[in-house]
Amino acid sequence: MDFFHKLVRRNIKISKQSGVGAKWRQRWEEVFAGHLTVEEKRSIHFHNCNGGNGYLWHVFSYGMRGCFTGEEAEMAFDREEKTCCYLFFQHHDDGFKVEDASSLKAADLAAGNGRMDLYVVDSGFNWTFVVTHESGWLGPYFSRR
Repeated sequence: MDFFHKLVRRNIKISKQSGVGAKWRQRWEEVFAGHLTVEEKRSIHFHNCNGGNGYLWHVFSYGMRGCFTGEEAEMAFDREEKTCCYLFFQHHDDGFKVEDASSLKAADLAAGNGRMDLYVVDSGFNWTFVVTHESGWLGPYFSRR
């Protein structure tokens, strides 16, 4: 993961957290998509279904939750006071913990994440920043609880 090494080179303390992906995705869903019904989630392809990939960030791209998008999302993330953050992916079981994320910027995450769907939250899941594999077309997104 190129972004991991990029953050380490910037002296950002980041550590791998094995096997936390499912737990953090579930918590993200509860906080940022808990207002959706099962049918609404199905209609926006929120979960994997019939061989097709679902994406948590569809709650934003389908307009089911308010958020900032594009440059506004990046600016909102950059301005957010950040302490401890979690970084995790749509289709990966490991995640990362950033102890002091005060210098973490959107540009650190947007480039070199392997075109994967990356979710960033503070330790209390009070806000999220999402970089999608559809970079340049859909996302990034920033939303508060």
